[in-house]
Amino acid sequence: MPIELLKIAKFPPFVEKLLADRFTLHDTTTTAADADALIERVAPGVRGVVGLGVSKVPKNLLDRLPYVEIVATVGVGYDGVDLDACRSRGIVVANTPNVLNDDVADVALALVLCSARRFVDGHNFVLAGEWLKAPMPLASTLRGKTAGIIGLGKIGKEIAKRLEACKLKIVYHGRSEQPGVGYSYFADLRAMAIESDFLVVACPGGKETVNLVDAGVLAALGAEGTLVNIARGSVVDEPALITALQAGTIKAAALDVYANEPKVPEALSALKNVVLFPHLGSSTRETRLAMGQLTLANLNAHFDGEPLPARVI
Repeated sequence: MPIELLKIAKFPPFVEKLLADRFTLHDTTTTAADADALIERVAPGVRGVVGLGVSKVPKNLLDRLPYVEIVATVGVGYDGVDLDACRSRGIVVANTPNVLNDDVADVALALVLCSARRFVDGHNFVLAGEWLKAPMPLASTLRGKTAGIIGLGKIGKEIAKRLEACKLKIVYHGRSEQPGVGYSYFADLRAMAIESDFLVVACPGGKETVNLVDAGVLAALGAEGTLVNIARGSVVDEPALITALQAGTIKAAALDVYANEPKVPEALSALKNVVLFPHLGSSTRETRLAMGQLTLANLNAHFDGEPLPARVI
């Protein structure tokens, strides 16, 4: 009989087919009441949980699945997975790193460009017929500006390459300085924010980075600074960001992620100095297929007793 998995997120049809060709998928992405009843019914047979990088896999869900062996995320993130609960039960956690680096970095570049060069405003300006009345107000150049990257991992490095091509100076902040990196390192995030025109958030989510970008960091970024976030909404203190944008403490924000997706605060949506994307980071057909294939490879390896291509714990 096919191995049974609990599916806790919606996937593109081609990813769903990849998984369904080998596994029996029990889909919880219905109403909460139906999901609860489904879990109760199928729990004795479920050996794995599969979700997105932003999916929540808390201890109370795992407690209801006594025979689960693996949690596989279709995404690089796993901050919604209770790793301590998994470790205590020997549950394997796997993700899909690297295959999405380029697409996420492209979105970071797009957000920087849209914010500085006002491409979204320009589109709306033409559609509204405003160009017939007067030229659009001038935007800002990227040349000679400084981008401070929070989290110079593989995605962060890809972002740096793209921004360097636009003639920005790159600096970075992280847990420690990286050897062999030709960018200036700042141990103090606020000090880096002071030096940055664009503060680009590219670090992992999770307990260690909750509200890392707080009111103090935003004040240090200053009235000519722009915040760009392609990481996790939890990394930025969202109420503090809204206040900073409203007060002119910072110039602008360009966001692909939010604290409570897909809900975006009305106060944020109402602002004119923001560019808002609907978490587009890895959302190309090619990359989602590669993520699905890596997820399948992780699951196959686990259930076949082989080393996983991308194991977290």
